[in-house]
Amino acid sequence: QVLLVEAGGVLVQPGGSLRLSCAASGSIFRINAMGWYRQSSGKQRELVARISSGGIVTFADSVKGRFTISRADAKNTVYLQMNSLKPEDTAVYYCTMIRIGRDYWGQGTQVTVSS
Repeated sequence: QVLLVEAGGVLVQPGGSLRLSCAASGSIFRINAMGWYRQSSGKQRELVARISSGGIVTFADSVKGRFTISRADAKNTVYLQMNSLKPEDTAVYYCTMIRIGRDYWGQGTQVTVSS
């Protein structure tokens, strides 16, 4: 089993920055692809960013140039650095670990961008 715990979601003003963290624990013995998803009120969960086991990163068009995903493998932690935040970035952000047999998800952390 793998446990993912997100942290860092708070209320922030438009144009501000936040860094979300995802701490992974459990049966982890190798580098895995990981990603961040978000779900806004009334919408489906959508991919925000992902980082492959080889370090290749992918971003949703809506966040390109503003968000960065990174990984600290030794600490089993991934981050989502969010800059130039917009009200439309408001959502619950979820961390996921992508594995062949089973994907794992965190509980989510609320990010609210509002003045």
